[in-house]
Amino acid sequence: MRKSYWETDVFYEQPSEAMLQRNAKAAVKKAKAKGKTMHPVTVLGRRIAHSWWGSAWCENLERYADYDNRLERGRRYLRTGAVIDLQIEKGKVLAKVQGRRATPYKVEIRISPVNEEKVQNIMEACGSRIDNLDRLLKGDFPKSLKEVFLEKGGLFPTPVEISFQCTCPDWAMMCKHVAAVLYGIAVRFDEDPLLFFELRGIDVDRFIQVTLENSVESMLANVDVKSDRIIRTGGWEQLFGVL
Repeated sequence: MRKSYWETDVFYEQPSEAMLQRNAKAAVKKAKAKGKTMHPVTVLGRRIAHSWWGSAWCENLERYADYDNRLERGRRYLRTGAVIDLQIEKGKVLAKVQGRRATPYKVEIRISPVNEEKVQNIMEACGSRIDNLDRLLKGDFPKSLKEVFLEKGGLFPTPVEISFQCTCPDWAMMCKHVAAVLYGIAVRFDEDPLLFFELRGIDVDRFIQVTLENSVESMLANVDVKSDRIIRTGGWEQLFGVL
C-alpha cells in the first residue's frame, strides 16, 4: 500500500548548516553557469533586520500565532544562507531556498494589495506628520503613527492577506522554506524600503502627495476656527513683559 508523505515512519533529520551552505554554493554556481542571476539574502549581524521597515515586518509576522511553530526554523535557514534567490514584485515574492536536496525549492508568496479605503484612512491619519519621502522611508515619524501603520487595518498584512506555496514535500501549513523567505523580505526592506510599498501595491509618491494635500485642506478648513494658542492683537506686550 502506498503511503503519503505525512504517513511515513521515516524520520527526516534536519540538515546541518554545513550541508545547507555547501548545497547553496553549488546551486548558485550551477545557476551562474546557465546564465541565471541569483539574488541571495545575506543577514548581517545578530539581528535579521535593522531598519524600521524591516524590523516592523518581523514584528508583524511574530505576533500571529498561526506562524509561530515554523518561524524559528525559518530564521535558522535564512541565517545559514539558504535563501539563494529572493525577488519582490507587486503583490508577489518569488524565491529559491536550498534544502538537503541538490535542487533548491521554489517558494511563491502572494500578498493581497491594500484596498483604496484602507490607504485613504492611513493617509488621513498621517496628516502633516509625514512631510517628505525621506522621513517616510527612514521610519522617522512619531511613534503614534508607527502604531497606525502596524495596527489592525494598517499597511502591514494579516495572515488572511498572505498566501504561499513551496515545492518541498512538507505538508505543514507553513514550511521552514516559506518562513525563511518571509524573514528574507525584511532584509530586502532594509536594503530598499520602497519595496514594501511595491509589495503592497501602493504608489509611494502619490501616498506622500495626497497626504500633504489632505493636510493643507484641513488647515484651510480650520483657518477661521479660533484657538487659545493665537496671541490676540494688543496682548503680546503683556505676554512678553514689554511696557
